[in-house]
Amino acid sequence: MLKLDWPGKSSTAEGMPAHPAVYHMLDVAAVAERLIAPFPFAPGLREALVLLVALHDLGKISDCFRNLLEHDRPQERRHWELTEVLLHNFDERLEAHLGGLPLHRWQLYAATAGHHGKPPTLSLGTLPKPRKVRDFHRALKLVGSGVEPAGEVIEELCSLWPDATLSGLSSHEVKRLSWWLPGFCAASDWVGSNTDWFEAVAPGPDPVEYLARSREISNRAVSEAGLAGTKVKTGPVVDFELRPMQQACNDLFLPDGPMLAIIEDETGAGKTEAALILAQRMVCSGKGRGLYFALPTMATADAMFARVSDVVGRIFVHPSLTLAHGRAGLSQPFRDLVVGGAPGEDAPSCTAWLADSRRRALLADVGVGTIDQALLSVLPVRHQTLRHFGLSSKILIVDEVHEMGEPYVAKELERLLQMHRAAGGSAILLTATLPLELRDMLLATYGGVADDPAYPALTVAGGDAVTVFPPDERPKKGPVRVHRLPDAAAAAQVIADGVEAGGACVWVRNAVDEAIEAVSMLRDRGIEARLLHARFALCDRKRIEAEVLARAGKAGVQRQGFVLVGTQVLEASLDLDFDVMVSDIAPVAGLIQRAGRLWRHMAERPRESRPIPEPVLHVLSPNPASVSDDRWLQPVLGRGAWVYSIADIWRTARVLFERGRIEAPDGLRALIEAVHGPEAEDVPEVLIQAEMEVLGKDQAKRTQALHNLVDLDKGYRQGGRGDDDATYPTRLGDETLTLVLARHTPGGLEPWAEGCADHEGWALSEVSARRTRLEAHSLPDQSDEEIVAVTREWPEWKRNAVRVCPVGDDGRICEGLRYDAEYGLVFFSLD
Repeated sequence: MLKLDWPGKSSTAEGMPAHPAVYHMLDVAAVAERLIAPFPFAPGLREALVLLVALHDLGKISDCFRNLLEHDRPQERRHWELTEVLLHNFDERLEAHLGGLPLHRWQLYAATAGHHGKPPTLSLGTLPKPRKVRDFHRALKLVGSGVEPAGEVIEELCSLWPDATLSGLSSHEVKRLSWWLPGFCAASDWVGSNTDWFEAVAPGPDPVEYLARSREISNRAVSEAGLAGTKVKTGPVVDFELRPMQQACNDLFLPDGPMLAIIEDETGAGKTEAALILAQRMVCSGKGRGLYFALPTMATADAMFARVSDVVGRIFVHPSLTLAHGRAGLSQPFRDLVVGGAPGEDAPSCTAWLADSRRRALLADVGVGTIDQALLSVLPVRHQTLRHFGLSSKILIVDEVHEMGEPYVAKELERLLQMHRAAGGSAILLTATLPLELRDMLLATYGGVADDPAYPALTVAGGDAVTVFPPDERPKKGPVRVHRLPDAAAAAQVIADGVEAGGACVWVRNAVDEAIEAVSMLRDRGIEARLLHARFALCDRKRIEAEVLARAGKAGVQRQGFVLVGTQVLEASLDLDFDVMVSDIAPVAGLIQRAGRLWRHMAERPRESRPIPEPVLHVLSPNPASVSDDRWLQPVLGRGAWVYSIADIWRTARVLFERGRIEAPDGLRALIEAVHGPEAEDVPEVLIQAEMEVLGKDQAKRTQALHNLVDLDKGYRQGGRGDDDATYPTRLGDETLTLVLARHTPGGLEPWAEGCADHEGWALSEVSARRTRLEAHSLPDQSDEEIVAVTREWPEWKRNAVRVCPVGDDGRICEGLRYDAEYGLVFFSLD
């Protein structure tokens, strides 16, 4: 059978031809040539990698695959597994063309075959091929009459890239490439398989003629997919006078090769703009071609997306921009960008192809998303290598990196930076409250150390640190006085006094139940407090956030007497400015972040315009000098006592109340190290056992992370897995359950979120809480006729993942559980 007679794709319509496998392989190779062009590979290696991509679907030239397409017979072995088998079978021919060591080709054959998101696992033996390897010969029989045509295809494709060579590669380089190549191949395959660009062609043109055709089409395909790349500008990133850290980033000496920079400065010092200035210079010096902003939460990612959308047009020429997280499709600014792009010359845009998948989102010139999307590139999950490939050409900017100090996530971040560096990538980390021990661990990923504890600091791994800055002449709030409150009644009185004075007030609580309780307490006193926490349906949370920003944001109006009660969601996601702040005691980093929302925008609201004479952080806490047992916190904080390590809480209370003030930026390092540093004070004896338990759990988390993470030194075939994302979580914690809220209407159940398209409405009606707590209640029966009418057309995975919950007119969902648009999901006692 001739090599063009083997089908690679089914016909797209009756009477249309099946697309030959060879033509499809050439389509994908043509796309690969476009995608690889900007990467700094030597010409011979670049051709070798394109040739390997061209061979990615060699296993389709097999009786096994033909029977699948023509007779719908299940494959005993998938075609991509047979690709590796055929590459092994014809290794002598490939060796003659590519050169390189047998072990190196073995690694890269597997990387080529593993482009469907997981590495091949057949026991094929080593190269050169031993005589008897059972899996190899059994798989070769499945290829059947395709063996010789496959050999002919190899010869033909080798002639198209005559200068391809793997010679001179080190084992380290090959292992690095083994992680990069599958993602590169997958991206090329996804574009090259799209029939909007590469229509089926009947056998006819010879490979040389067909490749020329595919190369022409690939130019349009790559451009329309949003993968053509962009050019960097050299003009100013911002249109205002630079602040000290921003100027330091503008003047910083950039070392050769991949680099890691850590920007440490107080909240509100302009770290994001500083990172953008530095990132532009890094791109100009060839350290990357795009950016990926990694944020701790979807809310912070949404906020950053809005900021980045306004500025990336100053850095790049008409870049592609994506939002990468599980609910990106619900972001109106992102949807607007996909539909029509942003207004203005060189403004960003996003193609429908990029927006179609979170995995594809990392391929855009600029991405904004959660850190989880980046961390999935170092976990053995499906298409881990695609994410790695997408990030490899980016300056990775990790914001709020102090939020990622939890032991499991910290080890993931460490591996992410190691892998990014190995691929030639550079990174910038932003933080206000990073402990020195964590900073040392992160710097070590790029071979750096830092002995200077000065703060603020701009530190380059393996380079100099900038620790001396000129004074910032802009208005500053000065030291924040710290005042302890003994109980919730005292906290409520502080809020009441602030309202009477005309201030914008906030009370930040550690737990949702206590936040709800605080709002009820304030409303009982006649104070119309608003509430914001993580247990609102998304539609209500977005509405409340918009209302809060309108009142207490940078440009907020009608601030007088405005009161907000919230949880940790207030620490980073919203740019808020309050005159009066009460906070539950929390670890020092969290309190510093919260205090960053107190008297935040001094240029807009200088000291003399404030209704309160000085910034004071009122902290609800028991006395750290009087600890009788390990339940010291509970009488004051309720459920909020169990959110954080009690040892961290006690040390924070001890040092904060002893010093009586937070001085930013000069005093922040000392506060952080007093809690997290090696000289931290010993906890009282009654708390030692609790601290030991936390330390033990932390070590278990590190161990679990090391078990879960991919092993770079093993290479992709032995170190990758391709499991489901849920098997290897990016974060540890209590498992949650998602409820989908519904309203009763005469026509049946409708989404809680009103005025939306059906799919969007149900997504905006989701709210999550801890699974064990929800399942202790009698949630609505999912086999109820009304519920089945809603879920009948949903995919099975979605029906299994959520619980549709009709909400009664009184807010009741079931006994002990109700929902309210102003209070959120409320657990209540029937007593």
